[in-house]
Amino acid sequence: MNKDKIYFASDFHLGSDGKLTSREREKQIVRWLEMIRVDAAAIYLVGDIFDFWFEYKTVVPRGYIRFFGKLAELRDEGIEIVFFTGNHDMWMFDYFEKELDIPIYREPITRQIGTKIFFIGHGDGLGPGDYGYKFLKRVLSNSFCQWLYARLHPNFALWLMQFSSGKSREMEHGIPAFKGKDKEWLAIFANTYSADPMIDYFIFGHRHLTIDCTLNQQSGRYINLGEWLHSCSYAVFDGKKLDIRFFENEHGKIIEV
Repeated sequence: MNKDKIYFASDFHLGSDGKLTSREREKQIVRWLEMIRVDAAAIYLVGDIFDFWFEYKTVVPRGYIRFFGKLAELRDEGIEIVFFTGNHDMWMFDYFEKELDIPIYREPITRQIGTKIFFIGHGDGLGPGDYGYKFLKRVLSNSFCQWLYARLHPNFALWLMQFSSGKSREMEHGIPAFKGKDKEWLAIFANTYSADPMIDYFIFGHRHLTIDCTLNQQSGRYINLGEWLHSCSYAVFDGKKLDIRFFENEHGKIIEV
C-alpha cells in the first residue's frame, strides 16, 4: 500500500482523564497510530498532546512510554511526524527533536502539501479578543520565566503544572458550545487572513469541537480537529480532499457550516 496519506490530530491531553483514563487513552492513541502506519506519509500532531509538560535539562514528565515508543517506531520507518505546542504543553524544548527526531513548532506554519496550501497551528492566541490569555502566553513564553520555573523542584513544579492545566481546561473548555460561524474566533481569523497564495485549509485544534467550516473567501475551509478526551476525531488528506474521521467512536459528530 502506498504511503501517501497526511494525518492531523490534536488535543490528546495525555495526563488527564476523560471518557477513558489517560493510560487507556494512550493505548487507544497507539492503536490509532498502528492503524495509520500502513498508509501515512506524515502525521501532524497539532498541540495539547499532553495536558501538561515541562522539560528540565535532564528531567521530563514520567509516563507515556507506549506513545513515545510508537512515535519512535514510525520515525524509524521514515514517516514524517510534526509536533506543534499548544497552550497546555508550550514548555517543550528539545527532547522530541533530540530523542525522536521530531521537529517542534511553536507558531503556526504555512505548508504546501500536494497542490493544496495548508495553514497549521494549535490555534491558541489567534483571532480577536482573549487579551488576557495572549498576555499570559507572552509571559510563559519568556525564556527568563522558563528559567525561573526550572529552579523549582520537579516534584512540586510538575504537580503545580498539572493542577493549573486542569483548572485551565475547566475554565477555557468545559463542554464547549459552537458560537456560530460569525463568532468563532478561529473562523474569524481564517476569514480575515490574507496571503498569497490563498490558503486552502486552515487546520487548528484548541477549540475541542470538530468543525468543518466553509470560509467566506472564494475557496478555503477551516477545520478544527476536535479532541480525544471524548470524540477521538482526526483529519486525513489523500492528496485531493480532506476528510474528518473518528476513531473507535461511532457517534462522533461534525459541525458543518
